[in-house]
Amino acid sequence: QHLGETIYAERLRRHHLKSARRIYGGTIRLQGLMIKIGQTLGSRPDLLPLEYVQVLSKLQDRVPPRPFRRMRPHIEQQLGVPIEEAFAEFDHTPVAAASLAQVYRARLYDGREVAVKVVYPNIERLVRSDLWILKAILWLEARFYSFPLEPIYRELAANIPKEVDMHHEAQNMEAIAAQLGHRPDVIVPTVVHEWTRQRLLTMEYIDGIKITDFKAIEAAGLDIHALLRTVGEVYMESMLRFGYFHADPHPGNLFALPGNKLALLDFGLVKRFTPEFRDAFVGLARGIFGDDPQEIVDGLRASGFKYKKEQDSEAALAMREAFRAFSSPETYRDRRLIDAVNDRLTAIEKKNPMIDMPGEIALAMRVMGLFLALAFTTGSNVDFGELVMKYAEPEPVNIIPFGQTAAGA
Repeated sequence: QHLGETIYAERLRRHHLKSARRIYGGTIRLQGLMIKIGQTLGSRPDLLPLEYVQVLSKLQDRVPPRPFRRMRPHIEQQLGVPIEEAFAEFDHTPVAAASLAQVYRARLYDGREVAVKVVYPNIERLVRSDLWILKAILWLEARFYSFPLEPIYRELAANIPKEVDMHHEAQNMEAIAAQLGHRPDVIVPTVVHEWTRQRLLTMEYIDGIKITDFKAIEAAGLDIHALLRTVGEVYMESMLRFGYFHADPHPGNLFALPGNKLALLDFGLVKRFTPEFRDAFVGLARGIFGDDPQEIVDGLRASGFKYKKEQDSEAALAMREAFRAFSSPETYRDRRLIDAVNDRLTAIEKKNPMIDMPGEIALAMRVMGLFLALAFTTGSNVDFGELVMKYAEPEPVNIIPFGQTAAGA
């Protein structure tokens, strides 16, 4: 019997590995937004078997790069001058390649080491077609699951096209760097405006260790648990206190640095809540992890969640229970607990279906899911509820006025 189980486990492992490689290959062929979806899947060992995570995590920074002979004309068109005029040295082999751009290492004539992020040529057309495909997929899912996904699409459609605007990303970097200026343990690369264009961003080069390279982090004498605490504090403070946050924290965008410092990379996808939604989101967070169950009912309503039976609180309390369960390491370690929570949510959803939800919450939920997956992968018993409550204060603190950057631009 033991031999039979061993053979079955090996066959299942091979099946998962084959399937993961097929998904990886298809994603590479489709490119664009499909790679971004693959990046997220590759960051979720809490949802997928290990084989999928091992293969799809390559999409975070190791997508097969576009050849330099094709990229050079595009780079020089953006710069407006030959590469040799802008940079004293320029490595033709990218240090990273992902869904929408690839990154080169270079040196300026003043000696500064820089990273040059170059958006792929003709990416706008690919983004438009990908959004059309995503809309069709979400439409089908909404019909199948009777779930209101149109707000999620509108949110993604409003934000994803901004990811290819490097001036927009540069502004995001400087605004978030100012917002986190009180934290010496968090590093955001400095923008080099002189050589930044609409599809090309030049910034300080950060030489760090990918947050999921646990062996390298240990070898460097760094503390992964302290780093994860920093990640959690940065994102909870950014969302709950400031309502303005880096919305793409997959492991390829988080680097460990000496002294247990954390570097944040890739600011193409950044979310700013409206002041009204930030207040509602804080109330929602307190409702989930605080002591008063009524706060979850009020928080869901204030945030924009709507159920067919508005006065029925059972759905709200079930969501509170689900969030608490999914933020617990014990649930992550036991698939049966995950299934039980999902079954309860499904049963209640059938009795009182959700008819609307706020699109603004989509990126916040993505951030929380990616952080929890990262924490659980390390075996860290992070107290997510404590982290949330630390920053879910009733009154806003140092909030950046809506429509402005942290620098007042």
